[in-house]
Amino acid sequence: MTKPQMRRVALASALGTSIEWYDFFIYTTASALVFNKLFFPTLSPIAGVLSAFATYAVGYVARPLGAIVFGHFGDRIGRKKSLVWTLLMMGTATFLVGCVPTYSGIGALAPLLLVVLRFVQGLAVGGEWGGAALISVEHAPARRRSFFGAFAQIGSPVGLLLATVMFTVLNGLLTAEQFESWGWRLPFLVSIVLVVVGFVVRLRIEETPDFQKSKRSDALPIVECLRTSWRQIVVGLGIFAGGFVAYYLLTTFMLAYTTTQLGLPKSTALAGQIVAAVVEAALMFVFAAMGDKHGKAKVIGWGAVAGLLWAVPPFWLFGTGSAFWLCVGVGVGLIGVTATYSVGAAYVAQLFAPRVRYTGMSLSYQLAGAIGGGVVPLFSTASLEWTGGHYWPVALTTVLFYAFTLVCLRIGRVREGVAVPAPAVGVAR
Repeated sequence: MTKPQMRRVALASALGTSIEWYDFFIYTTASALVFNKLFFPTLSPIAGVLSAFATYAVGYVARPLGAIVFGHFGDRIGRKKSLVWTLLMMGTATFLVGCVPTYSGIGALAPLLLVVLRFVQGLAVGGEWGGAALISVEHAPARRRSFFGAFAQIGSPVGLLLATVMFTVLNGLLTAEQFESWGWRLPFLVSIVLVVVGFVVRLRIEETPDFQKSKRSDALPIVECLRTSWRQIVVGLGIFAGGFVAYYLLTTFMLAYTTTQLGLPKSTALAGQIVAAVVEAALMFVFAAMGDKHGKAKVIGWGAVAGLLWAVPPFWLFGTGSAFWLCVGVGVGLIGVTATYSVGAAYVAQLFAPRVRYTGMSLSYQLAGAIGGGVVPLFSTASLEWTGGHYWPVALTTVLFYAFTLVCLRIGRVREGVAVPAPAVGVAR
């Protein structure tokens, strides 16, 4: 593949995932900031946030299902076609969220509509990441798979940054009444413009060589994957689990914890999210290049150890009430997250044979996302009620999941740059 073609593939991967994650994160941010008041006004502040997170968690529950559905099409008819459909689904659902009346307008039907649209978002994201990662990794030279795989990963911090900046600007320009009345809708409505741009770019990319060469079997991809590669799925889940848990606790849960429990201004909490996105974006390709040079397993291991050691200090810093120290707590925590995430796509892709790779790596990633981004923030918010606002269950959760990452890394080490044929796992370098 020529350099211009490779640049086009990298752009399509990065732009598409940035748009998808922007759409996903504006819902996340709105859940933490306003959905509790607009869609669950009869509940207490923490119970309202918990209910808002429950609708938000539906998206994470739907993600593994999206991985199976779009993984099937991605492994059968191609990565490119599957990616086009995920982008269109996400854009439509996100735009419609911006049109949903609040509880005061249509009562209990309002949160129900949110759940349905969030479920569609989850299906789309469930199929998006695996295809975007494979478009980059399967086109890349063997010794640069971590670097080009990072173009799919960069979409997460870029999407978070766009979503947070959008809400920060609106929060600064509008009064609280204006923001809660109509301002929160704007980030959802303008997303349709981004989707059109991403759609045009994705139509111009070519199918990957690995898919074109792979031999499809008669069995359904999900059936074959579960029969021959279930251990790889578990290992892939573990590779992402620690970073996912830490990421969502340092961003989504942090927003709710600092504003409702500690009483910090929304602007302070949003500043922490901006720092998280900037740190991750700035270090993504640094760690990816290190993965190509020193080995993906080493970079993931370094990140997991760093994240484990930093599980408790962020909460000490949040408690100071200082925007500066809050940003330090989030920013340092994102270093470990970025190390594990940056090379994750290239590492996990090696675990699966090409004919089930879209399904296998998508399922690993989305199961980790469902746990780390859906169940854990929900559990963490509920634990504030159980413990009277103590953070120790949250910190302990981070420690346990990073330990799980290290265990899976040990079990599933692979030879760098070599696809591991299913079901072989545990091949030492």
